Amino acid sequence: MAPDISKEIEFQTARSGGKGGQNVNKVETMVQGRWMPEQSAALTAEQRSLILHKLQHLLNKDGSILVKSQEERSQSGNKERVLRKFQDLLEKALVKKKVRIATRVSKAAQERRIDSKKQAATVKANRKKIRPGSWE
Repeated sequence: MAPDISKEIEFQTARSGGKGGQNVNKVETMVQGRWMPEQSAALTAEQRSLILHKLQHLLNKDGSILVKSQEERSQSGNKERVLRKFQDLLEKALVKKKVRIATRVSKAAQERRIDSKKQAATVKANRKKIRPGSWE
């Protein structure tokens, strides 16, 4: 479970395009959320370094992550969507990759592979022309 960073996100609103008809031109429904992972008090040092490494492609020059939403017709809906996007980003970034355990090919599988190779070789050898005196 990702830590709760909802108190650390700075929200800004603006007029958005999309659904809403004439209301779009009057009401600021688009919501942008800005979060500074380096200054976050909700993260441990290990979580902070992991997030900074995995989400470095999303970091601005000032070290913040910017997420916006303008899909909903209401400001509150867009704000919830921004919070959900941040939560999803954190959950994906904090999942540790499982270490792959190397396995060996079984003896039976090796023998099957070699048998099929021998069979293919004999089929190809049978395609050659037979020269007189070579069938003894």
